[in-house]
Amino acid sequence: MNKILLIIQREYLSRVQKKAFLITTFLVPALLLIMYAVIYFISKNSTEFNSVRVVKVIDESGDFAKKFIDRRNIRFEDASQPLPDAKKALKKNADNLLLFIPAKFDQPGAVQVLSEKKPNINVAAEIERQMNEIATNNNMIAAGIDTAKLRTVKSNIDISARQVTETGDEDSSISAAFGVGVAGAILIYLSLFLYGAQVMRGVIEEKTNRIIEVMVSSVKPFQLMLGKILGVGLVSLTQFMLWIVLSVGVSYIANKNFNTPNSPMLDFFSSLRTVPFGYIIGCFLFYFLSGFLLYSALFAAVGSAVDSETETQQFMFPITMPLLFTYIISVSFLAQSPDSSLAFWLSVIPFTAPVAMMVRLPFDVPGWQLALSMGLMVIGFVFTTWIASRIYRVGILMYGKKASYGEIAKWFFYKE
Repeated sequence: MNKILLIIQREYLSRVQKKAFLITTFLVPALLLIMYAVIYFISKNSTEFNSVRVVKVIDESGDFAKKFIDRRNIRFEDASQPLPDAKKALKKNADNLLLFIPAKFDQPGAVQVLSEKKPNINVAAEIERQMNEIATNNNMIAAGIDTAKLRTVKSNIDISARQVTETGDEDSSISAAFGVGVAGAILIYLSLFLYGAQVMRGVIEEKTNRIIEVMVSSVKPFQLMLGKILGVGLVSLTQFMLWIVLSVGVSYIANKNFNTPNSPMLDFFSSLRTVPFGYIIGCFLFYFLSGFLLYSALFAAVGSAVDSETETQQFMFPITMPLLFTYIISVSFLAQSPDSSLAFWLSVIPFTAPVAMMVRLPFDVPGWQLALSMGLMVIGFVFTTWIASRIYRVGILMYGKKASYGEIAKWFFYKE
């Protein structure tokens, strides 16, 4: 046990004392603060300082003249000149637009929006929306329908999502739950590759430098592999805990300094209050650590089987394919159907559970499913570590020979 602790200490201290670790640890919260600032200034400029786009209207049909309604950044004006002259006038002010409505405006592509610059997509959408509304009103009037009465009976319903709990109804933001779930899945996915690859590179480096031969004379291969995995795992846990603490502090500062009434960021922070962060962070740390331990054991086995990082590709794809598959369908399916049978099975299979369960957590996973998933993650880690250790004990002492799947299978059955 003392030897494993010494290996853990060496792996941990050799990494956390590097400048790259410190820079990365403080860079992420700093970038988060910069992101908040950029969002604030963009939203501030978009609501206060955007230039007004003038839309000159030439209406040959007579159905739309003087019926357009000005918006915050759009002003409609009737053009008092023919189309050729109006086109020439666009060159004097490149920000203006020219809306040409022919007599037969209902033909495909008949209505045109002309401009020197490409029109803003929101401006074009607003013009199209207003034209459809005006044309609909004209058709209803022609059919003898009183449009004034229709406006008085038109409803504007705003749905507020609330969750029924044993303690009463609580606010429930669907978009916040979706965002937190997907963000957690992305962090798990990236961290497993990032820190798992560190374990693999460490094994390859020690093997190619022949340091491993000296080390195995003092410790058993299993102790060496376990110490390396746990040491890098503690490094990753330290970095993530610092990221969480610093990010919470940065978010608090941003909430106090960058929020204005009716700001999109204010709505964003308000929606996050409905998310149970304590519960999600606790589960995140468990799935991060258990997933890291599981995949790092496999990465260590791969590192022991090769002599250089370029030889790892043939072994990496089968290992990472379940994780990659789950990551790809997280946004397209799991977040949309968190209670489906596929979501359940992916969240209990150890190789896919770290990503799948993070997507499902904000949507109230039943307790028995969470307990089953966690139990299988522990069993999966122990079983995977046992398999990886049998490959590792042979592979670290093999040099100058390219390993194949058949060769690795033989290593597994070698007797100590």
